[in-house]
Amino acid sequence: MITLGKGAARPKTALAAVVAVVFVTFLDTTVVSVALGAIRTELGTDVTLLQWVVNSYTVVFAGLMLAGGSLGDRFGRKKVMIAGLVIFCAGSVVSAMASTVGMLIAGRAIMGLGAAASEPGTLSVLRHAFPDDRARAKAIGVWAAVSGLALAAGPVLGGVLVHAYGWRSIFWFNLVIGAVALVAALWSVPESSDPSPEPIDWAGAVLGATAFGAVIYAATVGQDRGYTSPSVLGFFALGAVALVAFVFVETRARAPMLDLKYLRMPVVRSALVVAFAVYFGIFSIFFFTAMYLQVTQSYSAARTAAIFAPMAGTIVIGSLAAGYWVSRRGARVPMILGCVVGAAGILLTRQAMSGTLHDPTIAAAMAVAGIGFGIAVVPLTSAVMTGVPPQHSGMAAAVTNTMRQVGSAFGVAILGAVVSSFLSADLKAKMTELGVPTTLQPDAVQAVERGRLPEGANPFKYLPYIRDVMDAGKVAFHQGLDAALLASAILILAAAAFTAVDERPRKRQPAEVG
Repeated sequence: MITLGKGAARPKTALAAVVAVVFVTFLDTTVVSVALGAIRTELGTDVTLLQWVVNSYTVVFAGLMLAGGSLGDRFGRKKVMIAGLVIFCAGSVVSAMASTVGMLIAGRAIMGLGAAASEPGTLSVLRHAFPDDRARAKAIGVWAAVSGLALAAGPVLGGVLVHAYGWRSIFWFNLVIGAVALVAALWSVPESSDPSPEPIDWAGAVLGATAFGAVIYAATVGQDRGYTSPSVLGFFALGAVALVAFVFVETRARAPMLDLKYLRMPVVRSALVVAFAVYFGIFSIFFFTAMYLQVTQSYSAARTAAIFAPMAGTIVIGSLAAGYWVSRRGARVPMILGCVVGAAGILLTRQAMSGTLHDPTIAAAMAVAGIGFGIAVVPLTSAVMTGVPPQHSGMAAAVTNTMRQVGSAFGVAILGAVVSSFLSADLKAKMTELGVPTTLQPDAVQAVERGRLPEGANPFKYLPYIRDVMDAGKVAFHQGLDAALLASAILILAAAAFTAVDERPRKRQPAEVG
């Protein structure tokens, strides 16, 4: 049944409820970024495990989102959304009470499971609540503005909370916001589902999650084990085989988890490429810039939050402006413009992070990136949601947001490998140049990453080298950050070029595709 028919009886209240869900699920993608320094100090972890604190959420979120969208289409989007919010709140409690980094990673994974169930239904509700194209574009503009605000506000709110109450407070805050979103969804979101549901494509769900999870795991653990180690190569191979099997299954399934025929539509294809690239680039700023400022420059969480604050505002401004633009002119041009401006902002941030740091300069550069990100996210969302039939809106929402989270997770994993390679290779080379004995170098690298020597290490052996090693570590980290920001900007510009040269969307109905 689709109970919304010609539109929801209370479309504005339904919009308010779904953006509350969007806010809490997207907020948790970035809110932890400014807490990494405090988590690193209290739980004694390294850069690789800090990546898993971030990626345990995004990997599960992205890996299961297609399944969440399909479950909502079949059993009811409101039911699945409510169940997801309950799981999300439970994961917040586990994270807040974590006594080890492993428990924290597990709690974040539970939160990702809840987000994967609750978030895809938000765009589906808007697809049905606002049947008019212009009204829907404006509603999606609000959705995108809130999602962008949540991403950018994560470091700001997180910084304030960590500064005042410690890193655990961000998860108690998530619990409160999650509970509010749960009540709002129960009260005002109408139920909707596919009027003729097909069997759930469990094979596609398992293969898709396996492909994505295996590649991200290999990319992350390869930083420690080496990318030529048998176990890492094995996971890369598993991911490749699962991906091929996923495509094979989806092209033959009666009701595929991801209907690949929609990728023949240029506007949908371009939107998914932009979604991946933009969110890949966003995390080069949110994760690695915040970590660099806190770990190597000793910025407090509050000071880091102040630098990110202007970016939060410009993302909202860009999103709202793009929603107005898309409702009148279409999605293609703002997608391209948003990518170009976002890439320019990343390059400006890269320049601002060189030499002597000035907080206003860094904040201004990030604000430019925020404008671009805000402009880009609305048209990519609108393009996909209007390019598929209403009964498949859950799948459309899920694939759009899957590409966002896939971009985020790959950004953290791949760029993390870049940063770690500089920390290990360049730092070791510098220590050899400084005359640090090779027997002391592994523990010294861990000390730079964790902020303290490993348990059992004799600190007196390192006294002659501490200052030089820490300075060398800062230089190596900066070189890694510099490379990560440059790679992000290039990828986003490549996505803009792809969108510009891809075939212009033909004026045809979605039902005609395939």
